[in-house]
Amino acid sequence: MDTPLWRPSEERVAQANLTAFREAANARFGLRLDDYEALYNWTIAEKERFWRFLWEWAGLTGDLGGVDLLDGDKMPGARWFPEASLSYAENMLANAPDDTALVFWGEDKVKYRWSGAELRATVSRLQQALKAKGVTKGDRVAAIMPNMPETLAAMIATASLGAVWSSCSPDFGVQGIVDRFGQIEPKVVFAPDAYWYNGKSHDVRAKVAEVLKDLPTVVATVIVPYVAEAPDLSAIPNAVGFREFMAPHPAAEPVFERVAFDHPLFILYSSGTTGKPKCIVHGTGGTLLQHVKEHRLHCDLKPGDRLFYFTTCGWMMWNWLISGLTSGTTLVLYDGSPFAPNGNILFDYADAEAINVFGTSAKFIQSLEKSGLRPIETHSLASLRAIASTGSPLMPENFDFVYEGIKKDVHLASISGGTDIMSCFVLGNPIAPVWKGEIQTRGLGMAVEAFDDNGHAVRGEKGELVCTRPFPSMPIGFWADPDGAKYRAAYFDRFSNVWVHGDFIEQTQHGGWVIYGRSDAVLNPGGVRIGTAEIYRQVEQLPEIMEAVCIGQEWDGDVRVILFVVLREGMTLDSGLEATIRKRIKDNCSPRHVPAKIVQVSDIPRTRSGKITELAVRDAVHGRPIKNTEALANPQALDEFRERAELGGA
Repeated sequence: MDTPLWRPSEERVAQANLTAFREAANARFGLRLDDYEALYNWTIAEKERFWRFLWEWAGLTGDLGGVDLLDGDKMPGARWFPEASLSYAENMLANAPDDTALVFWGEDKVKYRWSGAELRATVSRLQQALKAKGVTKGDRVAAIMPNMPETLAAMIATASLGAVWSSCSPDFGVQGIVDRFGQIEPKVVFAPDAYWYNGKSHDVRAKVAEVLKDLPTVVATVIVPYVAEAPDLSAIPNAVGFREFMAPHPAAEPVFERVAFDHPLFILYSSGTTGKPKCIVHGTGGTLLQHVKEHRLHCDLKPGDRLFYFTTCGWMMWNWLISGLTSGTTLVLYDGSPFAPNGNILFDYADAEAINVFGTSAKFIQSLEKSGLRPIETHSLASLRAIASTGSPLMPENFDFVYEGIKKDVHLASISGGTDIMSCFVLGNPIAPVWKGEIQTRGLGMAVEAFDDNGHAVRGEKGELVCTRPFPSMPIGFWADPDGAKYRAAYFDRFSNVWVHGDFIEQTQHGGWVIYGRSDAVLNPGGVRIGTAEIYRQVEQLPEIMEAVCIGQEWDGDVRVILFVVLREGMTLDSGLEATIRKRIKDNCSPRHVPAKIVQVSDIPRTRSGKITELAVRDAVHGRPIKNTEALANPQALDEFRERAELGGA
């Protein structure tokens, strides 16, 4: 029976921000937008009017000027609100809750919270301290930091000066950090003395000292005490403790440098598995508008709500999370292992701090189910209204687990976009049903389509995820790409004037979306395009299999499907299990999907944000060099994929 897994109540729909926004647009412009689809179509047809109205409806601070869009028919080249003047930091602090702005848990080792006044005072003191070190508009400030309140305060202080923020997590290796920050030449670096992971402390002071050898532009390194109360900083050049850095500067009201709409705010990085990471520069206004739209309309965040997302500072979801202050929400921050010490800590956190929107990865939900944990039986989760999932496609069976194993009455929003746009192309709709295995909708103002190879929009068949009209959070460019050649090549070479994102996607009969994996990792045996997620869906339902990675191996003038599996501890891949895997894939997908070879491995390489690196595995299997193993959390895992005897024969 074709029934949704969840429907919002009439009361929930009536009270939703989306409903209020639609009614406000109707009243303001004399429209009759009766439902989400009508609203969405209006945001595409009247994109300039929509984005300006969103700014006004959300009560954002600043001046948009009199021009909405220049060269709106060009991608790249469109310029949103070219006369605007605004401050991201000012908007964040204007709405930060007075009582509790930030809550922080560092696993079960460190717990504290900041009021709005504490946050503003810390931002003010950091702002003065950065200014005293010569940080001005356009300078870069970098962080090798855990997801903790001090990191957020440093970012807001940086943005308040019109400077540019860039961060990674402290588990990155020396070369991985240098490959990123070496390109952008920061003036100040923030780092901790150490961090906690899975109950153990990891000292990073020697790593920071090594990194600084290749960052000659740094004039100060600010060390935040996290594990030790007063760590020894003598081995780190130009190092100063966090409290000492602020000590000469009394708290005052922060001052805000307003900047242009497209003034650089954040620098993020591509995964870097095919060479040095690309430095993706995001603008101030586009980031602010997109995040406010997604938080208030697609996540239904309201003032006083509590927003949590499990993320590190090396993933765009950190930037997305912290923008929640702009909507008056309390940010619930966590750093460390999501399963420390007994697998329940994030749900303990959700109950203890009354989290309303809980964000995580598809991998976490899958791992939770495999572990046998069932929060629905052990936790209240009474405050929880929504669960968001991203990082990789959420499998249909994982949708079932959320409702059967976590909470029955919850809005499950599978979301997808990326570092490239600092936001989502497809995401949740809190006033619509949730259908098993489907992302609910396209984002308002995002002209998303699935294109076939000829550049025609298709429905009900797989295609390339594209966006056919400009949107404010398109990057303003890549760092050190003065003529924009690298930027154009990354997104606009395939179809003229159309953003090509690199995901393999399909629109469903419900108007939802299914993502089948990265299009550059699509398998092509016999010329038939197969998304890797189709195979993962079948394989990872088997109780023997913890996770899998699938690639296409060049073979005999064609491509054959190779499947690598990680089994439960103590298990071995035998002919019986192989037969079970092949039969399941054949019965539920097609004979074309059945792997030519199935190989057991003990680990699968993944990026530091937890994404499986199919392309790195493919290169390893083919004996090609992996250009930047520093981008991987576990590069040693690649050794198991090189020169496999099983892959040399028919």
